[in-house]
Amino acid sequence: MNGTFSVHLSGADAFGEFAHEWRSRMGETFALARFSQESVAGFAARSRGFRLRDAMFNRFENTAALRTVGPGVGAEDHVRLWIVHRGTWRFGEPGGAEHTAPAGRILVQTGKLSHFAAAPRTAVRMLVLPAAEIRHGRGRTASGEGGSAEVRLLTAHAAALHGTLDELGPAGLDAARETLAELARAVVRGGVDDAEPRLSPVLAQAARDVADRWLTDPGLSPTAVARELNVSVRTLQRAFAREGRSLSAYIRERRLDEARRALLAPHRRATVSEIAARWQFADGGHFARVFRARYGRTPTEYAAADAGAAAVGDRTERPAGFTGPGAPSGR
Repeated sequence: MNGTFSVHLSGADAFGEFAHEWRSRMGETFALARFSQESVAGFAARSRGFRLRDAMFNRFENTAALRTVGPGVGAEDHVRLWIVHRGTWRFGEPGGAEHTAPAGRILVQTGKLSHFAAAPRTAVRMLVLPAAEIRHGRGRTASGEGGSAEVRLLTAHAAALHGTLDELGPAGLDAARETLAELARAVVRGGVDDAEPRLSPVLAQAARDVADRWLTDPGLSPTAVARELNVSVRTLQRAFAREGRSLSAYIRERRLDEARRALLAPHRRATVSEIAARWQFADGGHFARVFRARYGRTPTEYAAADAGAAAVGDRTERPAGFTGPGAPSGR
C-alpha cells in the first residue's frame, strides 16, 4: 500500500476529516491514535505525508494543544523518529517514563507508547519504520540535535518523495524506500546520544581520523570533534571508554609522537620551544614533563642522545623509546 496526502483543516468537523483521510491513506498498519475530547474539539492542523509500503512519513503542524488518551499508541515492532522544528513534542512509555523534545531536537523510540502530546503551534516530522531497520533497542529512547546534515538530507528526501511517489514504478518505489531507511539509519548513527555498542568502533575511528587532521589546531578537543561528527561528547566518550583510552589521551599521544619525530628530523632547525608550540603544548616546561613521562627523557636529552648515537654510527644505542629509521627491528 502506497499513497500521499496533504490536508489543511480547521472548523467543527476538522478532526473527522483528518481521521478519514489518515485511515484511507495509512491503513491499519499505522492506525490513528485516540485523541482527547479537548484535542478533537479544538483540532486545527496541517498534515502532509505518505505511506511507502511498510514505512510512513508525516509532516504535522497543529494550532491547538494535542494529547492522546486510551490504550497504547503504535506497534511494538515499529521504530519512530520525531524531528521537532517548532514547539514541543512529548510522549510517555508504558513503564511510566516521559520524554520531551523541544524545537531543534530529535527523538528516537521503539515499541508502544502510552501517549503522546504536542504544545500549541508545534511542527514535527515523524518517520515510522520496522524496528529491524534501525535495531534501536526496544524500550530505549535517544535524543539528539535536529539540525545535522543527515537530518536535513532525510527531510529533503521525504519532501521529494511526497511529490513523486504516485508516479514511481516498482523499481523506483524499492529504491525510494531503501533510501528512506538508509537515511534514517544515518540520522540515528550520526546524531543521537544513545549509540549502539556495535557502532562505537566506527565512531571512535572517525574521531581519530578527525583528530589526526587537526593535530596542530589549537581548537582541537573532544567537543570540537563531537561537533564535527554530529554526536554528543557523551556518545564520543562512551565509544572511547570501550577501548580503554580517552580521545584526549589519544590526541596527547599523537602530538607527542609527532613532536618526537620533529626532534629526530635530519638537519633540524626548529628549537624545542618551537616544536612544542607547533604541536600545541602550553609551554616548554609542560612539554618536557609529558615528554619525559612518555619517553623517559626530556626533549633536549632525547634529541642529544640521538645526535650522539648518529655521530658515532652506533645504530643500536638509540634513546629509550626510539622508533625512527635505523632502530633495531627486534627480530
